[in-house]
Amino acid sequence: MNHLKLWLLINTFFITIIATKTLLAQNQTPTTLDGPFKPVTRRFDPSLRRGSDDLPMKHPRLKKNVTSNFPEQISLAISSPTSMWVSWVTGEAQIGSNVIPLDPASAASEVWYGKESGKYINSRKGDSTIYTQLYPFEGLLNYTSGIIHHVRIDGLEPETKYFYKCGDSSIPAMSEEHVFETLPLPGPNAYPRRIAIIGDLGLTSNSSTTIDHVIANDPSMILMVGDLTYANQYLTTGGKGAPCYSCAFPDAPIRETYQPRWDGWGRFMEPLISSSPMMVIEGNHEIEPQVSGITFKSYLTRYAVPSEESGSNSNFYYSFDAGGIHFVMLGAYVDYNSTGAQYSWLKKDLYQVDRAKTPWLVAAWHPPWYNSYSSHYQEFECMRQEMEALLYQYRVDIVFSGHVHAYERMNRVFNYTLDPCGPVYITVGDGGNIEKVEVDHADEPGNCPSAGDNIPEFGGVCHINFSSGPAKGKFCWDKQPEWSAFRESSFGHGILEVVNSTYALWTWHRNQDIYKDDSHGDQIYVVRQPELCIASTLEGSGSPGDGGVTNEAADLLARWTLFAAWIEMLTITVIWTSVY
Repeated sequence: MNHLKLWLLINTFFITIIATKTLLAQNQTPTTLDGPFKPVTRRFDPSLRRGSDDLPMKHPRLKKNVTSNFPEQISLAISSPTSMWVSWVTGEAQIGSNVIPLDPASAASEVWYGKESGKYINSRKGDSTIYTQLYPFEGLLNYTSGIIHHVRIDGLEPETKYFYKCGDSSIPAMSEEHVFETLPLPGPNAYPRRIAIIGDLGLTSNSSTTIDHVIANDPSMILMVGDLTYANQYLTTGGKGAPCYSCAFPDAPIRETYQPRWDGWGRFMEPLISSSPMMVIEGNHEIEPQVSGITFKSYLTRYAVPSEESGSNSNFYYSFDAGGIHFVMLGAYVDYNSTGAQYSWLKKDLYQVDRAKTPWLVAAWHPPWYNSYSSHYQEFECMRQEMEALLYQYRVDIVFSGHVHAYERMNRVFNYTLDPCGPVYITVGDGGNIEKVEVDHADEPGNCPSAGDNIPEFGGVCHINFSSGPAKGKFCWDKQPEWSAFRESSFGHGILEVVNSTYALWTWHRNQDIYKDDSHGDQIYVVRQPELCIASTLEGSGSPGDGGVTNEAADLLARWTLFAAWIEMLTITVIWTSVY
């Protein structure tokens, strides 16, 4: 980098910081620089219901509204900065004792697209498949899906609106026209306009309010952090779903599912995810065991993710770039041990991140590591012990999780200790599902779980007593933990708006605020401090095996050193000018 380019970079950065600080001074929104914050709990509003029943399959938002061969359940997913996955379903799903799978080759997979409405100068073809959910028990019904299509469209220009249709032109059975806008290319000065984060959504009246609220907030992409449909709250015969499966169906021979709920969820989500890409990661409600120990079949088949593109070759974990953000999506229900394939891939992926190009590093997985609610308390402590140090070493900025059906934002933390270089962990498992909102906190009298509670559906049990701090020697705190900055039991969703390479506005929107202008449940600017926190990533030899110094990290540190010197010179100049 020559001196002129460096000078321009420093000037641009300085102007950005001044503008950002001016904006913050005007609206008084807190920043993480003001933390760590004194823990705050906002109690559940007793005027609200803790939950609601699922929408029936005959509901207008869930029922099928196209004829057999026409596309439905259309969705988008990011493949790369210049390509997008388009997915949809055709044909009739079947449920019964004897189901006959459709032939995927009986329908073509085509996408027409272009930059003008009605003018599709590009076309791509893709693959199609089906899946079955089979139960080897008398009285249980089997399911076979419609034909599921995945087409990767490429050659897309950044920040550009595209119009598209999908289907089979030979029938002909093409969809109506849909439209999406591509995201910025990776770079420190361009970011997605607005990112929605949703967890544990389901298909209830509360879920409807959440999605209506998300649509009103007009996101450019969606992170769905697990537990999509809650189809496993049903018997295979359908009927009414239950908030507590084991309570309602104690004699079920296996954790059954009613797979048509997946089709209903695809229709329910189509108005949103046919225009904004949705990036999914699996949760425990996607496990769905069936014959021969097969699991996750619905999740793995229905939605495309950039697994091959990111080198993971697994839909359970992957990464992608969106403008100046690198996202890492991790799997909690596959091997996460430091000797496993996921950990090895993660280490390599983090090592390759160029923070000069993608300054923000955001991670997401389903079950939270930091959680002060009784439900799922320390449930995935084993995963935290295996992976947390690696994420901390590479300075992950924000972590999103779900699983706990409530909202909680942490102070920056590492290994249960307040740390200005730790990530900001945020739980948004409050999408509105049938299992109701969580209201009990582990630090309140009588609510501390026992050692036999909160056993994970995958992995080991690593429950620990705290070894230091105010809760030393205890399994639970006797007050809200110092790492828990804010928590509230309400349904909602979050919006992340990255302002520049160091500031990002996080807003949690409660469902009850949907009809109130400029209202929210929680809001804060997350501020990166690379000048403070880059140092520990510079230790070592620089190979992906030991997580040592990278050229990008060294370059970034050098820039910050020069920037600090320039600020000092500027300060001296201003003082000299004011005096003389």
